[in-house]
Amino acid sequence: MTDLKLFNSLTREIEPFVPVHPGEARVYSCGPTVYNYPHIGNMRAYVFADILGRTLSWKGYKLTHVINITDVGHLTDDADDGEDKLEKMAAEKAQDIWQIAKHYTEAYWEDVKALNIRQPAHWSVATDYIDEMLDFAKSIADKHCYELDSGLYFDVSTIADYGRLARAVTEDGEGRIETVEGKRNAADFAIWRKTPPGEKRQMEWDSPWGKGAPGWHLECSVMGEKLLGFPFDIHTGGIDHREIHHPNEIAQNQAFCGCGGLSEATNSGARFWMHNNFLVERSGKMSKSSGEFLRLQLLVDKGYHPLAYRMMCLQAHYRSELEFSWEGLDAALTRLKRIVAAYEKIKATPVPSELQTTSLDAFFEEEEGRFDGAISDDLNTPVALTAFESVLFAKKRKPHEKEVPLLQMDEVLGLCISSLSRKDLRVRPNTATITEAEIEDALARRKAARAQKDFATSDAIRDELTAKGVEVMDGDPLGWEWKL
Repeated sequence: MTDLKLFNSLTREIEPFVPVHPGEARVYSCGPTVYNYPHIGNMRAYVFADILGRTLSWKGYKLTHVINITDVGHLTDDADDGEDKLEKMAAEKAQDIWQIAKHYTEAYWEDVKALNIRQPAHWSVATDYIDEMLDFAKSIADKHCYELDSGLYFDVSTIADYGRLARAVTEDGEGRIETVEGKRNAADFAIWRKTPPGEKRQMEWDSPWGKGAPGWHLECSVMGEKLLGFPFDIHTGGIDHREIHHPNEIAQNQAFCGCGGLSEATNSGARFWMHNNFLVERSGKMSKSSGEFLRLQLLVDKGYHPLAYRMMCLQAHYRSELEFSWEGLDAALTRLKRIVAAYEKIKATPVPSELQTTSLDAFFEEEEGRFDGAISDDLNTPVALTAFESVLFAKKRKPHEKEVPLLQMDEVLGLCISSLSRKDLRVRPNTATITEAEIEDALARRKAARAQKDFATSDAIRDELTAKGVEVMDGDPLGWEWKL
C-alpha cells in the first residue's frame, strides 16, 4: 500500500500520516449545532470525515472517531457575539430547549444514516460534559483568563502563535470579532458566559464566575481531551471553523497542556487539522435564514436518492469548492445509476461451478493500486472513483472476478453497491400523483401495443404518462425505461 499523506491546515502542507499511538487513529470532528435542520452544505463536512475514517480503516488503523453534538454555547455570530442559537430558537418557538435539541439531533442522525456515514465511536453531547468543562476552565483560569461582567475571557496573548491556523492575525486582531467592553485584546474570547442580570436561561449552570453557560470553543477542547487524549491524530471541520473556532480551541489546548508554540503541531492538541471547503449554491438557498433552505429531505422530496448527493461530494476533492446545481445532482445520480446497473449484472451472473479460488491478476492489482494511491494522496476521491469504475466496466474480465475488488473499494467510497438496487434509486417525488404500480401497468400496456404496431395507442399511453410527470425513456442506454 501507498503511504497515507494528508493536508495539514496548520502547516498548509501535505504531510505523511504517522499516528500518535502506533496502529491507532484518533479523530475528532466538529459536529452540528442542533438548533435547526442541517443543510446539505453542513453534511458535506460529515461525508468528508466519513471518507477520512474509511480510508484510515482501509489502511489498517484501529479507528476511534468522535463527533460532538453542540446543544449549548454556540452563539448566533461565530465570532463570539449574539445570542445562544438554542436559546434563541427556543424563545422564538416558545418550546422546551431540550426537546428542540433532541428533535434536531435526531434529524441530523437521519441524514447521517441516509448518506451511509458510518457511526462514530462516540456521539459526544456538550451538556453531558459541563462538570468537565468547569474543571478545564478552572485549570487554566489563573494563568490565561480574566473575568468581566459578561463572563470569563481567555487572554490570547498568554499563549504562543495565536491564530497561526487561520493565518489571519493582525495588529488590530481578527476583524470578524466584535468588541466587548473591557477585553484586553480584540481576539480574546469567552470561556464561560454569565447569564445577564434579570434574565434566566433554560440551559444554565453554577460556576465560580456566576450562573451561566460554557463558550462554544471550550466544549470541543474538553470532549476531545476526555475521549481521545491530547495529542490525538486528526481534528476535522468545515473551512469556516479554521478562522475563529479552531484557533480558539487550539489556544485552550495549549493552555491546558502547558505546551509551547505551534511550530510543533502536537502542541495544538491534534497532529493534523483538516478542513473541507464550502458547498456553494448561487441562489443563496444554502443559508438557514433563507426559508426553504437546501436540506437533504428537499432533495429526496424532488426524487433524488440521498446517495446521489454523496456521489456529488465524491466527485470533487474535499479541499475544493463544490458548486451545487440540480444539473450537477442529475449527473451524479446518472453516474450512480450506471454503477448500480452494472453491479446488479455482476451479482446476477452465476459463478462457474469449477471455480475454486479467485486471485487478483495484474489488471486488478494495478487498479487497486491506483485506487489506493488516489485515496492515499490526501483523499483524492475523484481519481479513486475512476479506478473503481475501471474495474466495474472492464469488458475483458469475468463478472465474478470483479466482485471482491469492487466491494473492497466500496468500503472506502460508501456507495452501498452490495445492497443498493435500481428500485431504490427510483425515489418518488412528493409531488407525484401516480404510483409505481400504475406506471408499470401503463408501460406493460404500451409494450403490448407497440408489439402489435398499434402506435396510436402507444403514443396515447406515453402522453398520459407525460401528463402525470413520468418521462418514458425509450432507448435509454442504462435501460432505466422511465423516471418521475
